[in-house]
Amino acid sequence: MSIFEYNGSALVAMVGKNCFAIASDRRLGVQLQTIATDFQRISKIHDKLFIGLSGLATDAQTLYQRLVFRHKLYQLREERDMKPETFASLVSAILYEKRQFGPYFCQPVIAGLGDDDKPFICTMDSIGAKELAKDFVVAGTASESLYGACESMFKPDMEPEELFETISQALLSSVDRDCLSGWGGHVYVVTPIEVKERILKGRMD
Repeated sequence: MSIFEYNGSALVAMVGKNCFAIASDRRLGVQLQTIATDFQRISKIHDKLFIGLSGLATDAQTLYQRLVFRHKLYQLREERDMKPETFASLVSAILYEKRQFGPYFCQPVIAGLGDDDKPFICTMDSIGAKELAKDFVVAGTASESLYGACESMFKPDMEPEELFETISQALLSSVDRDCLSGWGGHVYVVTPIEVKERILKGRMD
């Protein structure tokens, strides 16, 4: 078993019309043993920028603390919030500088609203190689089934409610095909004026 699969995870971000959604499962396991069913994988950096960290849970928490620290320094120096593109470059740089003697075993998914409320999503591997997308990005142990579900369900320029429905169905149907993730879902739908957070109930097995 790969170290990335040790705790299990499913993460997906999707773009809508001047909005985005980011969703994750809620299971924390140690291989096939479930430890917690309310684990938080998605974190808020500021009102229009969220990051989800799949992979090894301990590394995800350490990396998140470093990112919050660096973002607060940026806010003090620049007196503004970081743009999603800038934040993605920061995450990439932090991951890349740690690559040599053992990287952070994380695959981040970054989603935010940039200039003119244009949605930005991206993911990267554990050494910071960015993958940008116009529609959706996925990460975690359920990523293969998420690709299939998102490919068939996604359509451009969805309104927030339809986007929520689409990302939720994609997540729930995908984690059923992966025994290392699941136990419900956690969805954020972010528009220029509000952030909606919802908990999904899923199969508890």
